[in-house]
Amino acid sequence: MRELYHQTLSPACRALRLALAEKRLDAAAVAERFWDRRPEFLAMNPAGAVPVFRDDEIVVNGQFHIPEYLEESYPETPLWPADAGWRREARRLYDWFLVTFQQEVTEPLLMQKVHPRYCGSPWLPRPGGPDINAIRGGMDAVRRHLDLIGHLSDTRSWLAGDRLSYADLAAAAQLSALDYVGDVPWQHNDQAKTWYMRIKSRPSFRPLLAETVPGLPASRHYAVLDF
Repeated sequence: MRELYHQTLSPACRALRLALAEKRLDAAAVAERFWDRRPEFLAMNPAGAVPVFRDDEIVVNGQFHIPEYLEESYPETPLWPADAGWRREARRLYDWFLVTFQQEVTEPLLMQKVHPRYCGSPWLPRPGGPDINAIRGGMDAVRRHLDLIGHLSDTRSWLAGDRLSYADLAAAAQLSALDYVGDVPWQHNDQAKTWYMRIKSRPSFRPLLAETVPGLPASRHYAVLDF
């Protein structure tokens, strides 16, 4: 039995849910209230953080380790490029979107609107309401990242070569989490928007688009494929 312990708006968890679906691996998506620090969950990951992947008796923790396990254990439908150069590029971009994008965009924008628990973060909201300067910085940063995605998608078939890879999944996971609360200025870059609509239309995306966070409705166009 396969299970992925996740939180709904966590981009790292979303990227792995997309990866499992692209590889056609049945895995139950288990929403984990990691802040409750359940003994059973801590036994799988003493750090008390998601994502955690359980494959029968094997437990793998972390946004970087789980893809390596999936590619080694289930090499069919590979999501790392076969070419070594493109594979390095895909890993670079996977890291970029799950670390740099997270720090520059997702943390200042999404976490101003959504409790960090829903994003897979143990951090607590700052007292005193939203940080306006953080929001402005996040909006400036998201435009730069959209320009990067637009450039890559305009010069390549996918972000890291001629096939879909973890790089695309990580970027799409970040944007989908932000798009849930309507924080992506899609009009800024048409190429990035076209790339996102392309990946958003894949069957692997359907479960994400069908989910909502209690008390936080999705933006009007969140689940619309051609927006």
